[in-house]
Amino acid sequence: MQPVLLIPLVVFGLLAALFALVLRRAGQMLSRTRDAETFRRSMVELGRKIDASMALVIEAIDGVRRRRMGAEAIADHLSSALEAMKAYDSEVRGLRPPASAAGARDRVVAELERAARALEMVEHGCAILMSARIGGRELEAQTAIKRGYLNLLHAREAILQAGTEAVAFRPEEENRWLTGRRA
Repeated sequence: MQPVLLIPLVVFGLLAALFALVLRRAGQMLSRTRDAETFRRSMVELGRKIDASMALVIEAIDGVRRRRMGAEAIADHLSSALEAMKAYDSEVRGLRPPASAAGARDRVVAELERAARALEMVEHGCAILMSARIGGRELEAQTAIKRGYLNLLHAREAILQAGTEAVAFRPEEENRWLTGRRA
């Protein structure tokens, strides 16, 4: 082959290799961005569902705590809320967060477990209140209901905060691109 024909073929091969490399890197970056956005949307949707469920049960527990309704009125509500928390827990564990956002998912899982324990504490307090002979245990029942109520409020706030952090999450590469040009 003549060198005049060989040089353009070599240059074309190098350009094709560089183009393939750029396409591969762009595809990887697009995939990471798509995964991060899917995680964000899932966290927002789950946060809304969890907040709505918790708001209903918190309102019912507050009614018992303030003696506006009887403990037996919310027994079924508590058991369904506990099942919902366990379902949300498994749903959150099923999310695939980006590596740098795994902490947000783990915080939501921990707070859902905290909410489940709080609901169990409220159930315990309601069971004491519903027993035929309360005796000196009414104070214990009220304390259990109040502690469970407060733990549920705090878990709800922490889940909302973790959801907000997940929405504000930016991949590490994106942060480097945005801050690296301000030198």
